[in-house]
Amino acid sequence: MAKSLLKKRTKIVATISDRNCEPQFLRRLHDAGMDIVRINSAHLDPAGVRKIVSNARSISDKIAILLDTKGPEIRTTTCDEPVRFLKGETVRVAGNTGEKTTHDVINVNYCDISKYVPEGAFILIDDGELEIKITGREGRTLTGTIENDGTLGSRKTVNIPQVRINLPSVSERDLDFIDLAVELDLEFIAHSFVRSKEDVLAVQRLLDKQRSPIKIIAKIENQQGVDNLEEIMDHSYGIMVARGDLAIEVPFERIPGIQRNIIARCIEKRKPVIVATQMLHSMIQSPRPTRAEVSDVANAVYSQTDALMLSGETAAGRYPVEAVRTMTRIASEVEQEKDLYIEMPAGSLSGPVSAYLAKVAVKTSIRIKAKTILSDTVNGTAIRNMAAFRGINPVIAHCYSHRTMRELALSYGVIPVFVEKKVSVDEFIHTAIRELLKKHNLKNSDIVVVLAGNFSRGTGFSFIEVGTIDYLRERSGVTEKDLMA
Repeated sequence: MAKSLLKKRTKIVATISDRNCEPQFLRRLHDAGMDIVRINSAHLDPAGVRKIVSNARSISDKIAILLDTKGPEIRTTTCDEPVRFLKGETVRVAGNTGEKTTHDVINVNYCDISKYVPEGAFILIDDGELEIKITGREGRTLTGTIENDGTLGSRKTVNIPQVRINLPSVSERDLDFIDLAVELDLEFIAHSFVRSKEDVLAVQRLLDKQRSPIKIIAKIENQQGVDNLEEIMDHSYGIMVARGDLAIEVPFERIPGIQRNIIARCIEKRKPVIVATQMLHSMIQSPRPTRAEVSDVANAVYSQTDALMLSGETAAGRYPVEAVRTMTRIASEVEQEKDLYIEMPAGSLSGPVSAYLAKVAVKTSIRIKAKTILSDTVNGTAIRNMAAFRGINPVIAHCYSHRTMRELALSYGVIPVFVEKKVSVDEFIHTAIRELLKKHNLKNSDIVVVLAGNFSRGTGFSFIEVGTIDYLRERSGVTEKDLMA
């Protein structure tokens, strides 16, 4: 049955657990608006990752898969049972990686922690649930005062705001999961706690060594990442604004401004950008979001991010499908009020001619009130260039590889479909119009912009044509028999 072109332009990333990843569940999420499956390696073993990937691939070849690494993070060691701390108590913090955490000593998985944390610094554990002010050092052990009542469990995150610590870019655990991502031919790796371009390059070298085309999404979640955003963007496919740790590492009142700036810079540089963390957090337990959460999602959409991310809402929540459906509804409503497109230079991501034609296609489609832009692509570069203008018309991207199709699942306003590579403009238009009429509700008088040219060397767009459905159908020879096939 034919359907409308696009329910939303903003894409949705949903975190999936191996405890709830059956095909029928993933299909419901996909139907509700999920475009990308996120797998958090911090909470899974390889068998769990394989299960999620297999089930996601079984329901649709259009769903992209993103694997999170743990990155250069510090965590507490295990404890026999949750440890209760009271404000004012004195505690020691040490890097005894093989020892358990107790009420007397909080051990972490980084042996040199005492070298880098000065007196007066604050250590925040478990997203700030427990705060410790460091008052001194005794050999390789830090001493500190508990600033608030709290309970500490096993393997909780450790943040030390404004303190730079020399952690390796890639952990031993990350190495194993990166190898697994290559083996499973995933689309994206989201690398955690990226501080500079060196953290991105460390992952890229591992991928290059195995000749893997996996794209790297750099997670910005500390002050160093914010400070080095430009160089990080230059070496990453895209950026994730990971607001959870970021709000601990920098003053929380700065997060909205940082988020808006990162989105704007990513749009300018044609880099896909994801806004993440606690967007509909109350829906882990409640079937309805709070008004503040609705506004949070709406503000990210107003800023024209490529994608929004759900974490616990879909990984462990009671209302995962409702959360995706709610996010889709909010995005769809807000998108009706956005500007027609972003006015900015054509850029050079896909070459000067291709980039100029992409800009022309977006502006022309708006001025003549076209229904959509039909385009083709080899590696998705020219499509991402066009998506950056954030035009109100959807871009139907005919992709000549399944990988490109799934990568474009992360790009704003793009409907990616796989087709066999075409050898001429006429053949491309024939296929594009046939598929458009078979899958979507359009009238003969509806106008379409055709932007193509990736037939031989993959150098980007070189051809543009505008016409009604009736004209393009007659021009390309699409018959009723073609539509019935």
